[in-house]
Amino acid sequence: MNASWLAPFRRVLTSRTELAVLLLGFSSGLPFLLSSGTLQAWLTVSHISTSTIGLFALVGLPYTLKFLWAPLLDRYSLRWLGRRRSWMVLAQVAIALTLLAMAITKPESQIWAFALLALMLATLSATQDIAIDAWRTDTLSPEERGFGAALFVMAYRIGMLAAGSLAMIFAQYFGWPFTYTVMAVFMGIGIVATLIAPEKNTLELAPPSLLAAVVEPLREFFGRREAWALLALIVLYKFGDAFASALSTTFLIRGAGFSLAEIGLINNGLGLVITLVGGLFGGLWMIKLGLFRSLMVFGVLQAVTNLGYALLAVAPSLELMVPVIALEHFTGGLGTAAFVALLMAACDIRYSATQFALLSA
Repeated sequence: MNASWLAPFRRVLTSRTELAVLLLGFSSGLPFLLSSGTLQAWLTVSHISTSTIGLFALVGLPYTLKFLWAPLLDRYSLRWLGRRRSWMVLAQVAIALTLLAMAITKPESQIWAFALLALMLATLSATQDIAIDAWRTDTLSPEERGFGAALFVMAYRIGMLAAGSLAMIFAQYFGWPFTYTVMAVFMGIGIVATLIAPEKNTLELAPPSLLAAVVEPLREFFGRREAWALLALIVLYKFGDAFASALSTTFLIRGAGFSLAEIGLINNGLGLVITLVGGLFGGLWMIKLGLFRSLMVFGVLQAVTNLGYALLAVAPSLELMVPVIALEHFTGGLGTAAFVALLMAACDIRYSATQFALLSA
């Protein structure tokens, strides 16, 4: 690998901005499973009824509805840390405190208090995502967005690993209260990242009123000549991948006849690693290709590799499963890096919190 390919990795160690992107990605990914999959495991081993656990799925609604309060983050801020970082650190501190509160709450006897804390955790986590996405959009230059998106997505997945696999191991040996306390301490990584992150002064660009913060982002976006074409691109770009992955595990079990161990090792384990590698390579290639060409090339590649599932349906074998899963996840990582960079490029810096939340939803 020549020096030009290594330069972005060296910048992570020397650039406050890119180091902050990396650490904030971890901070963003950490709370997600703690209010969903990992939380479900805690409820299950606590002998909570299946119907009650099913209702806890509603806790995830704030991630879908976060655009409803995103205008607040565009309009208001605490000036002492900047327009975006003030919201970031408030959310991170509140997430840590909520995790500590969950650690001392017993779901067996305090299920309603536990449910309220879980809902608060998801809401605060979604708020942190809004603020970080807006900060990243405002701060990264067009040339930095591809690699920055790749760094963020990679760190986000690592945060999910910590909140999933690592948390499960901790819970097995040390119990759930200890686990959620450790996760609260891990949120300190995000707080440190927020404090070291540089931020452009965009306070004067904030909407003059809350009504303007709600209306103007929509007016600005749909006032563009290319608005509907851009919206169609955003909706459809990962459409094929979404369909291919929605029932991929069911297909691999029922359609191709693979064992749970094979699927866990190759699809979930190897697939995650390959996705991270694909995202990093996507960010690096975007530096050379630019956004438009990257979207075209990566989009074609992620569409073509989905055909591997058709091959598996015809001739299922472990020898074929490995390259099919590897290529599908690699190109999925490429496409994700370009897609996140596209979302950042589509936002107006005045309304980046609201527009990014809307477009990502």
